[in-house]
Amino acid sequence: MSLTAGTIVKLKVNREVSPFGFFVGDGEEELLMPYSDANTKVRVGDNVEVFIHHDTDDRMMATMRRPVLTLGEMALLQVADIHPRLGCFLEMGLGRQMLLPNRQLPELHELRPLIGDHVYAVMGHDKQGRLLAKLATEDELIERCFHAPSSWKGQWMEAVVYKPLQMGTFVVVEGGVLGFGAIGMIHASERVGLPRLGERVKVRVAFIREDGRVNLSMKQPKEVGRDDDAELLLAFIKERPNGGMPYSDATAADLIQTRFGISKSAFKRAVGKLMKEGLVYQEGSWTYLTANREQAGQGANQEPGESEQE
Repeated sequence: MSLTAGTIVKLKVNREVSPFGFFVGDGEEELLMPYSDANTKVRVGDNVEVFIHHDTDDRMMATMRRPVLTLGEMALLQVADIHPRLGCFLEMGLGRQMLLPNRQLPELHELRPLIGDHVYAVMGHDKQGRLLAKLATEDELIERCFHAPSSWKGQWMEAVVYKPLQMGTFVVVEGGVLGFGAIGMIHASERVGLPRLGERVKVRVAFIREDGRVNLSMKQPKEVGRDDDAELLLAFIKERPNGGMPYSDATAADLIQTRFGISKSAFKRAVGKLMKEGLVYQEGSWTYLTANREQAGQGANQEPGESEQE
């Protein structure tokens, strides 16, 4: 038979050559199995199960160690190292790594994995028959994933990014004891930042689809976010000398985003909550504390840029 990298086969221990190790073979081919890769009980004449791989000099070798995956199998592998010209090196459980080439990675470097991230990868070969990783496709992931249970609705879960796109980020939501996980998507409008390939993110299950996939969000529900944002704005106004801020429903969205780090719609929801509770009121382009209403006229004619220099 022909020995193939990435497979586990049973071979006979033909001879021992010190200080290198044992030579194992199938009667046609023979490979070195270094002492460091052999069981201490191995003797010449034994039949042993070994995993076939290549060493750093591209020589085919045998080891009795067991990898996380074998040829054609998929696993979640940790990024152990990064080479700017070659790609990412993934830990496969042997103390040596398997290359995930740059052509498999996103063109945008900000979306590429970092050391310590985990990617869903399949073990394959390059043109020379050496081990090479490729990213798992959605079809391959679906075969291992399950339909999300209804109990997930509204829960916060951990997920791993397998496909970062501009319109949304596709992830596998970890299933814990249930198994491999469930396929999910974070729409661009529900993201916080731009998650990269292999990044582990915290997501909220917003909706469970009929096909068992889930729509996800990295943000708090609007009512929770509104409370948090309202507290942020109220604290900001209270710290102002005149109990008012030069921001209102009429303020441009980019100014609100720059100053408070929230969207204009979130700002309007938060201010609306404070107004409904009677804590603030708006006059012109300003928002004031109701308790300081008698002082409102002191800063009403100031421009936003002027007050921000106080």
